[in-house]
Amino acid sequence: MQIARFLTKNINKWLFKGKAIVVVGPRQVGKTTLLRQILTEFSPNESLYLNCDETDVQLSLENTSSTELLNLIGKRKIVLIDEAQRVNNIGITLKLITDNIDGIQLLVSGSSALDIRNKLNEPLTGRKVEFRLFPLSTSEIVETTSAIEEQRLLEHRMTYGMYPDIVSNPEDAKRLLNELSTSYLYKDLLMYKDIRNPEALNKLLIALALQIGSEVSYNELSRTVGISNETVEKYIDLLEKVFIVFRQPSFSRNLRQELTKSRKIYFYDNGIRNALVQNFQPLALRNDVGFLWENFCVSERKKRNEYNGDFPNTYFWRTNTQQEIDYIEEQDGLLSAFEIKWNMKKKVKLPNSFADAYPNHKFVVVNQENYFDFIL
Repeated sequence: MQIARFLTKNINKWLFKGKAIVVVGPRQVGKTTLLRQILTEFSPNESLYLNCDETDVQLSLENTSSTELLNLIGKRKIVLIDEAQRVNNIGITLKLITDNIDGIQLLVSGSSALDIRNKLNEPLTGRKVEFRLFPLSTSEIVETTSAIEEQRLLEHRMTYGMYPDIVSNPEDAKRLLNELSTSYLYKDLLMYKDIRNPEALNKLLIALALQIGSEVSYNELSRTVGISNETVEKYIDLLEKVFIVFRQPSFSRNLRQELTKSRKIYFYDNGIRNALVQNFQPLALRNDVGFLWENFCVSERKKRNEYNGDFPNTYFWRTNTQQEIDYIEEQDGLLSAFEIKWNMKKKVKLPNSFADAYPNHKFVVVNQENYFDFIL
């Protein structure tokens, strides 16, 4: 099943405006497919694809001169440099191309923010625009199938996630996820020099997977995994940079009893989370369905905001007296508070202390009946 990616139209708006277009994101989400499709809009004489997994391509782009690069590119109008993080000094190479070859459009992909951003930020300051590609979003799939079909498949999405290979091959979802969560998940991380304890990294990921939707304590994780607080924080930062998890801080402005330094950690994809804990049971047999639902909705909202060009500050809210709100967005002076509930029979009310302290707000309960309004 071929599903159009929303990022394509966002990228097309930036073509031939004098900036390198950089697409980053986790492995196996379709970065190469997306960028090669853009390339097909040009004739073979106008386009060039360079796969940096190939050793000879790496060498041709390392420690080179603008003259050599001009000879390599010739009269092409658009060049795709795939897996650019493989190339030493790639930032300098891209700067040379951008500064010395008139009218050229560079497309650059990288599967990890660990190296690609470090290598590009300084040389390409003011010369690039960056996009992030995630696993498929519900809104992208609905454009190909239908809202009714996606509602029917909600349990499958919450269990097996939204990686393109999983969506296209649902009958092999478990096998593909187990492969993704082992061979691909750690590839970028294990190549990174600061990962000295792969076993601890795996234990940390499982511990985080067991705590989705809950506050996490670095002290508790440190004791569970057997590494220092500093190492826990460093590893979580690295897991964020390879797009496995993302952090949500606590919101605090006015009330003394508000938690100020807590954080929740979500997974970008439910399927990866379930593969880590090896639980693909039907939702009716699970005791973590509420947490899966929250992770699904928050991660889908994150994709929706990014692809729509909305960048609100996002939080959760909780007090010492256990009053809480699952998810908050702050944008243009307005607070939007959301309670994300799988059980539609459970009555939910906005805490009075929040309503009184923050009168400029709106409040929505997200459930199985209205979740499309939240994520599309």
